[in-house]
Amino acid sequence: MIIGGGETVLVQGITGRQATFWTGRMREYGTAVIGGVNPKKAGETHLGLPVWGSAVEAARERAIDAAVMFIPALGVKAAALDAVEAGIGKIVILTEHVPVQDVMELLAAARLKGARVLGPNTAGTVTPGESFVGFMPAFNDTVFRPGRVGVLSRSGSLGTLICLKLAEAGLGQSAFIGIGGDPIVGTTTADAVAGLAAHDGTDAIVMVGEIGGAMEEEAAGAAAAAGKPVIAFIAGRAAPAGRRMGHAGAIVSGGRGTYDSKRAALEAAGVRVLDTPSEVGPAVAKALGGARRKAG
Repeated sequence: MIIGGGETVLVQGITGRQATFWTGRMREYGTAVIGGVNPKKAGETHLGLPVWGSAVEAARERAIDAAVMFIPALGVKAAALDAVEAGIGKIVILTEHVPVQDVMELLAAARLKGARVLGPNTAGTVTPGESFVGFMPAFNDTVFRPGRVGVLSRSGSLGTLICLKLAEAGLGQSAFIGIGGDPIVGTTTADAVAGLAAHDGTDAIVMVGEIGGAMEEEAAGAAAAAGKPVIAFIAGRAAPAGRRMGHAGAIVSGGRGTYDSKRAALEAAGVRVLDTPSEVGPAVAKALGGARRKAG
């Protein structure tokens, strides 16, 4: 999911401490935040922005392209269903530890209305030079700078590291998509690869994965069909089987979700899999050079 600079954003839970801080940073960066939601403070203003009682109420007054949630885990389902009912097409769920049953219900509702969901447990999304939604350090121009490399990551911190290494190599990003680290998420690795493959501003794709689950294996087909170079780094190479490493989705069970199974599937699809994040700059530069030679 890519949210451009011209797209309007509603902040659900805007009056909370974290939401207050990050709403300020998003606005400073250029994100078109049009207001927020807090049922207990409807009709008030916060940060100079209107506060509505619900997303449905907000949508009656303003056109809203995206919603971002700074909402406690047990309130996420209701907030997401509110956003879906309001007709908001892009929903970013930052919250972790959302009950799995709630996630399944809200994702089903979103599919029925044609809404796209990023997360839960995502750090958000960045379109360098235009906007960011979530809590990524988009304003740090030593990490995020406009360019033509799309980055997707299950981990916000690993994704930031990859973007830093790209910037150090003189490369910028067309978009960063944090898909989230939970076992069930609205935007999968395959979805993000396909989205970046279709994005005109993206010439190469960097996939940041980790052990556990099968999203990277399932993304191999999308990578093979991308028509653009795809580079990958998979974290957790030395992790022992059966032990959770970080995210809820990062657990290996037998031969499923292992580092070796992910690497084998991606390499079979023509993806170059890196051993360390420090290799990403030279690898992308080489891939872009090869792609340009083929195009010429």
